[in-house]
Amino acid sequence: MLEEPGLLLAPGAYDALSARLIAQAGFPLAYMTGFGTAASVLGQPDVGLVTMSEMVTRAAALTAVMGKRPLIADADTGYGSPLNVRRTVREYERAGVAALHLEDQAWPKKCGHLGGKQVIPLEDMVQKIRAAVDAREDPDFIIIGRTDANGVLGFAEALRRAQAYYEAGADMLLIEAPKSLEEIQKIAETFQGVPLVFNWVESGKTPLLPLEKIQQLGFKVIIFSVSLLFAATHNILALLDLLKRGETSAAFAEHMVSFSQFTKHIGLAEIEALERRYSSV
Repeated sequence: MLEEPGLLLAPGAYDALSARLIAQAGFPLAYMTGFGTAASVLGQPDVGLVTMSEMVTRAAALTAVMGKRPLIADADTGYGSPLNVRRTVREYERAGVAALHLEDQAWPKKCGHLGGKQVIPLEDMVQKIRAAVDAREDPDFIIIGRTDANGVLGFAEALRRAQAYYEAGADMLLIEAPKSLEEIQKIAETFQGVPLVFNWVESGKTPLLPLEKIQQLGFKVIIFSVSLLFAATHNILALLDLLKRGETSAAFAEHMVSFSQFTKHIGLAEIEALERRYSSV
């Protein structure tokens, strides 16, 4: 996919249901959001509370319902030293993930669009990238080097770090949370020919540009990290508000799928076919 022309759109899945719906909608790939995983697994913000094993378990659940569509996954900081990163890569590969991104934040990490972050020394992160590249068993497994330095040490340092991570073997780059069109353009100019990831976060720090503009600048993949999560949350809050006011869900019906539509989307027909196949009656 990376070698083919065009921009790749990867909606963010926060659970197996959202991943299944992304696949059914015909998207060629999906993104497992760490922000959404923290919210859906723990009901808490993305501040380093989710463990590697929890992320891997969630990734395996997503890949199980996506068919052969590739999954890009958030792997946070790699969960420790370069040796931990090696294990992280192996575990994500075994879970069926096609690509992951590693960030240079100090632990406990935070969502890239939150304040109060810290980053580790550049050379320490270079060693993590090297460890990730060495650890992968499938040569097509993609390592995305991510830097959060822009919000901590400034934009120039973010560019310097991204270059170092690319030279260390990262296949793609994600410079998190550029704060202006000028910064986005500078990223594209600096890394011409390098596959770049654009992290689309509604109401985050990064300006949201037309898709045509993002492709024109040279970005290859857009991950819509929180779009589905925010849309689902909006609808849930709206329905809860109705119920609190003494109304019923009947007033919300046009914003809901029916029982039969839902069971269709989650594959009930396939399960019933298998039941008939293995029935002894």
